[in-house]
Amino acid sequence: MIQLTCLAFKKDVILIKNVKGKTIDQETRCVHYHSAKDIISIKFYCCEDYYPCHRCHEETADHSAKVWPQKLFNTKAILCGACHNELSVTEYLSCKSRCPHCQAAFNPGCNLHIHLYFEV
Repeated sequence: MIQLTCLAFKKDVILIKNVKGKTIDQETRCVHYHSAKDIISIKFYCCEDYYPCHRCHEETADHSAKVWPQKLFNTKAILCGACHNELSVTEYLSCKSRCPHCQAAFNPGCNLHIHLYFEV
């Protein structure tokens, strides 16, 4: 297991995010999903740890995943691997597969898995 440390600069503060799982690069791609657009990580509700995908969590966490309840969709829970900004669940679900901060393209196929992360 590789643990990746991502740095982002916001108002002269360095934010460090540890992304767990089987990451393969600095944009948080993993061994399961590694196309040019696979650049997000999800903070899992059950442990508040970032993982690139549900399979990384399944294979490396010592507990079952739990989905984010709708009442907490304003919580920052998505990490853009390109600019390292955090998005709320609401921002992510409405961003049309593009980071609202840096305009990097996200994989639209991730929409097929939203039920694994978020209450729908």
